[in-house]
This record gives sequence, C-alpha cells and structure tokens, in this order.
Amino acid sequence: MKERLTLLELNRLVRGVIEDELPEEYWVEAELSECRESRGHCYMELIQKDEQTATPVARASAKCWASKWMVVRPYFERVTGQMLRSGLKVLLKVYAQFHEAFGFSWIVTDIDPTYTLGDMVRKRQEIIQKLKAEGVFDLQRELILPRFCQHIAVISSETAAGYGDFCRQLSENVYGFCFSVTFFPATMQGEGVEKSIIAALNQVYMCADSVDAIVIIRGGGATADLSGFDTLALAENVANFPIPVITGIGHDRDESILDMVAHLHVKTPTAAAAFLIDHLKEVLDIIDNAQERLAYHAQQRLLTLNAQLATLAEALPRLFATVKTRHDAKLDGLYTSLTLFLERRLTAERYRLQLIEEKTKALDPALLLRRGYSMTMKDGKIVRDAKLLKAGDEIETRLEKGTIKSIIK
Repeated sequence: MKERLTLLELNRLVRGVIEDELPEEYWVEAELSECRESRGHCYMELIQKDEQTATPVARASAKCWASKWMVVRPYFERVTGQMLRSGLKVLLKVYAQFHEAFGFSWIVTDIDPTYTLGDMVRKRQEIIQKLKAEGVFDLQRELILPRFCQHIAVISSETAAGYGDFCRQLSENVYGFCFSVTFFPATMQGEGVEKSIIAALNQVYMCADSVDAIVIIRGGGATADLSGFDTLALAENVANFPIPVITGIGHDRDESILDMVAHLHVKTPTAAAAFLIDHLKEVLDIIDNAQERLAYHAQQRLLTLNAQLATLAEALPRLFATVKTRHDAKLDGLYTSLTLFLERRLTAERYRLQLIEEKTKALDPALLLRRGYSMTMKDGKIVRDAKLLKAGDEIETRLEKGTIKSIIK
C-alpha cells in the first residue's frame, strides 16, 4: 500500500523545499493588476504581459505586511507623486513564502520608486508626443479668455474643500465683482477621474453658450493620487474643448498632462479664483483708463472749441458789418438795375402796344365801309364766293350807313 500524507504534511514539505531552495530575496519587475489595503497590510496581484499582444503570460500574488508597508508606501508616494494602483509598473524586492493554511505568496520587503517613476515619465512623454502629433497640444492656449469672464463652470468634487475656497474667494472679492458659478460634480481622485471629468465636460458642452470659462479644481485629496490627470483621453478632451479651461488641482510637483494642455494652470483653487478676479480687474482698469482719456480729450476739445467760439464772437460783429455793407451795396445795385430794366421794358411794351393798336385800327371794317366798300353776309357769315349762294337765299349787305337785305333770284 502506498504511503499517504495529509494535506498539512504535504504543505509542510512544500514549505521546506521553498525555504531551502529560495532562501534569498529577489528584485522582480511586474505590473500591478490589483492593489488594496486591509488592516494595515497591502495585498497585490502581479501580472506580466506579452509586449506584442499584451496577453498575460504570468501571474502571482504578493503581500506587504504592515510593518514594512508603513515605511514603503510614504517613500514611494513622495518620490513618484503617485499611489500604488493597478496599471503601474513596479520593481519589488520579494522573498518566497508558503503557508500551510494560506498557500504560496511573494512577500514584499521593498519597492524601488525610481523604476516606477521612469516608467511613468516614459508614458507621459508618449502621451505628450501623441498630443503634439495630433496638433492639439497648444489648442487651448490659442483661445482668448473673454474680457468679461464672469460665467464660470466649475468641475470638482462635491466634498472638495477647494470648491468652497474657490467660491468664497470669488464672492468676497474686494472690488465687488459679480460671478456666476455653475457646479458640475466629478470624481477628483482614484481610477474614476478620467471618465468622471470627461462626463462633466460633456455636460458643460451642452450649455457652452452661457459659459465663459471652465475651472477644474481639486482640494483636500491625497497629493499622491493624481494619476487620473495624466491620461490621453482626458488630455484630448480638454485640448479640443472650445472654451478656455483653467486647472487648479492643488499639487506642488511637476505639471500634470492636464495642466500642460489647459489654457492656464495654477497651483490651487484659490489661485484660480484670484486669477479670474485679477483678469476682471484688468478689464476694469482698461475701462477706467479709457474713460479718463476720453474725458481728457473731450475737455481739451471743449477748450479748443470755446477758444474758437470766443474768437468768432469777437470777429462776428465786424464780419457782420462788412457783409451787411457788401449786401446793401449789392442790393442797391440790383435795385437800380431792376428799375432801369423795368423802365426800358415798359417803354418797349408801350411802343409795341401802339403798333398793335395802329394795325388794329387799319384792319377795322368800318374804315373799309367808309371808303365805299360793303360786306355781304348770309346767316351771320361773310360771303366770299357767289357760287355758294342759291335762289331764295336771304343775304344781308352792310354799307357805311345802313344795311340792305336781299333775296337771291
């Protein structure tokens, strides 16, 4: 009969073999597919993908006990500016451990942040190069912020302290400027940052006609949890957005990719509010300066016109007298000329009338009758042709003295 072992005995054999054959610690490159904390410990799922197909070719579980994790985590976050999360490539120092009750696991004793930082820098550079190749990297900076930039769309977390600071800074500005702020909630830390902000941008786009600028602000979150602002999809959405985007996501490390493609980036939400207030103050200064220049030029023009008016007032009586003398002389000349013209015209018309009168007298029928002529008329009309008369017609003959009526036979 074959020798039998209990499961516990078998696992103890495995544990002994592992402890004997793998007694050292090893640096291993891997990608985190999962990373979670529980009771102070960190539990990781490691994965390696084929470089060509991205198909997983190896998997393993790893643990970092609380005693190590409380030292490793702050150092990693301080150097990289990132929290350990899925998708990061890491260089872990591990040793093999097999527990009879819980099975095999790699135990993490150290994490090299410079390895992850190098991979992050490489990915950031790849995203930046792609944005430049697409021609969208500088599109936001080509936009012009409206002079009266008062209608602001704010994308932030509902619980973010930075949003309250931003609104308070705007409302309590010393100049009394009025701003209209519309809030669009979004996740500002963790893995949901990209999709959440893009969704908020889509909502802003629906009312883009009533928005002068967009402010993306963050406050109160972990300074290391900024990976969501370094994604290609979010950068493309912001770079192509038709309204100026201002970022104030509150961190002191190098710019995020979101900062790089934005119209303007500042460090904090209050700095974003201060910029908007200063921008409106510059517009007010321009208006005040223009008003002063306008008033000055109007005053100078008024002085010039008053001087000209005074000069004209002095010269006007003299000019009026001169003009009046000229016009009086001209009127006198016209009166004299008109009088002579009328007299000549009246004499000519009188002479013409005498001629007409003489011609009329010469044509008077009474003169012809006195000379022995007579006029024969029929029905009140002068008869000039005897052929027009017939027997029985009554005619009337007018003489110098008297009238004779005759009947044609």
